[in-house]
Amino acid sequence: MSGNDRSGAAATKEFVLARTFDAPRETVWRAFTESERLRQWWGPKDFTMLACNVDLRPGGLFHYGMQAPTGQTMWGKCVYREIVIPERIVFVVSFSDENAGITRHPLSESWPLELLSSMTFEERDGRTLITDRAVPINATEEERRTFEENLEGMKQGTDGSWDQLAAYLAKA
Repeated sequence: MSGNDRSGAAATKEFVLARTFDAPRETVWRAFTESERLRQWWGPKDFTMLACNVDLRPGGLFHYGMQAPTGQTMWGKCVYREIVIPERIVFVVSFSDENAGITRHPLSESWPLELLSSMTFEERDGRTLITDRAVPINATEEERRTFEENLEGMKQGTDGSWDQLAAYLAKA
């Protein structure tokens, strides 16, 4: 994936995280693409899923709402660009409102409005390697800088969600 946005701005460091899960690829794929499964593990630990809707097709939407233990509500969405079952999903990630309109990060005015994410699912002897790559798109220089400065926090947050996925897969 290129770090360039459509305006041809300078490349941005890419977020990359890979992890192997102890479950077959088909099972892991369904955990990422079926709303009833996503509800059981998606998001930060101790958050409550308020809504989870998946329309798995190019141009379709994964729209979700979560409530933090503090009571704060957050919404997010992914607009699917490419789907190769069960190998890859490419989508644009944004914070959103309840109606799926794009919003700013609730804690950072300079966080990019959109990230282009590509997730691959590789079968490895009955286990599944997921590799997640993301870069800001259509971002200002300040937004790209904020993204780069927060790569480690993104890794920690994603790892936390993936810990929940691992626990879900162990029970599934």
